Amino acid sequence: MLRGLLLIGGAYLLGGIPFGILAARMGGGVDLRRVGSGNIGATNVLRTVGKGAAVLTLAGDIGKGALAVGLARLTDAPPAVVAGTALAAVLGHLFPVFAGFRGGKGVATMLGVVLAAMPAVGGLLLVVWLATAWRWRYSSLAALASAAALPPLAWGLDGRAPMLALAGALCGLVAWRHRDNIRRLRQGTEGRIGQRAAAGDGHSGT
Repeated sequence: MLRGLLLIGGAYLLGGIPFGILAARMGGGVDLRRVGSGNIGATNVLRTVGKGAAVLTLAGDIGKGALAVGLARLTDAPPAVVAGTALAAVLGHLFPVFAGFRGGKGVATMLGVVLAAMPAVGGLLLVVWLATAWRWRYSSLAALASAAALPPLAWGLDGRAPMLALAGALCGLVAWRHRDNIRRLRQGTEGRIGQRAAAGDGHSGT
């Protein structure tokens, strides 16, 4: 029990590392929370700082989720603890203690934890994201498509109850964090991938 709690607590702290803020400061000397949408994810970094900083952010956000779950699996933690660790890492990204609980939208970290917890499911989520982003050029739409695909993929390719609960929770969290993006997609005002962002435009999908 104690080991499980330590893993989950550590996953939250690991998930809370704000790679976007760090990459933006190193790459452009800016406070990411004060430019573009104010979101700390890779999409806002791409629009306000550039590709190099965005790649670093994406790698960091995916990597911290994968690392948190990988550590749990290395200790032979039961599936319920692995799922709890995965959820804690994503919650750490959404509500990071190191950044005033103002985090990103969880998509990259979701991908990282799923890749580590359910590799086949994670690989297909990446395909869904890439295909949707390539076809429509909306990061937020790709994120929502990936989140929507997660529960049925987890059901079909894994089937364990803790992983199904994790899939449902992550799908709901990502959809909730993208509620403003959903509104803009319906209105036709959502920013596309690669579009430069003005301060406060809010068009960030990750």
